Amino acid sequence: MKLFKQILSMLLVLLVFASFNLSLYLMYTSRCANNFSDAKGMKVIEPEKYLPFDEDSLIVKADSTLKLTEDLPVLDGAAALLPVYSAIANAVYPADSCFFDGESYTSESAVQFTNTVRAYKGVVDGTCDLILCAAPSKEQLKYAEDKGVELVFVPVGYEAFVFIVNENNPVNDLTSEQIRGIYSGEYVSWSQLGGANRFINPLDRIEGSGSQTVMLNFMGDKQIKKSPLAFMGATIGFSFRYYVEGIVGNADVKMISVDGVYPDKENIRNGSYPLVYNFYAVYRADNKNENVKALVDWILSEEGQYIIDQSGYVALS
Repeated sequence: MKLFKQILSMLLVLLVFASFNLSLYLMYTSRCANNFSDAKGMKVIEPEKYLPFDEDSLIVKADSTLKLTEDLPVLDGAAALLPVYSAIANAVYPADSCFFDGESYTSESAVQFTNTVRAYKGVVDGTCDLILCAAPSKEQLKYAEDKGVELVFVPVGYEAFVFIVNENNPVNDLTSEQIRGIYSGEYVSWSQLGGANRFINPLDRIEGSGSQTVMLNFMGDKQIKKSPLAFMGATIGFSFRYYVEGIVGNADVKMISVDGVYPDKENIRNGSYPLVYNFYAVYRADNKNENVKALVDWILSEEGQYIIDQSGYVALS
């Protein structure tokens, strides 16, 4: 009898928990699953689509007056800039210099693909020679300083920092201050910004990524705070324009205007879009490989800037 009562008590507890979870699903989760808050996450770039020396590659294929055959600088960088530095290698390096095993570049390859966080570490540690990235975070600069390494930053192009929402979100424009208000917790519902009566779910990125560093700088002295109910809401995220528009190409999300200006290439060129940033070629000041500086000079040349422009970014001139 005692055992029966214990089993019955356990069953009652399980029934209570199951009822609570079901009611929570019916009240909140199911209501969010079929509205515009169900924004799809950003896809990861597929490096096999941007291989150098591959006839089916999506990179820009351009010729170059600079041809390097030895002491090749090892290239790495941000995921969003893989199409650029892969096209650079395709134009300047010999075809037998890059090795991809079907999933990743091998350690012998002159092109690597490790993303911003590991690329900055790699250039400091000397495992790569030249990286293409957005500006570094304070932590990345401190890592170089702690290692006694001086980094050289050469601006090589422009890109827009953008904010994205689901395509069904009726909000198409936000001011810079409204965006800071969203990420600092001042605004918790889209209805406060002319949108639907939905919680706002502001997404951020991993520490040290190029976009997260730009976002923290954009926030200034405001801290990023998230409402405990944000997970039930309609998302807003951030990235760089071409990563959203050209690489991911997700029809379920849209870029919004900031301060009334849409982030297209023309508005980047003419300076009217408010969040335009350089991206850089970065190398160690003490790198003894003379081809590093030669390659950077070529990237700044008409031929190199053509690749940047045709890859979907904005050239310096």
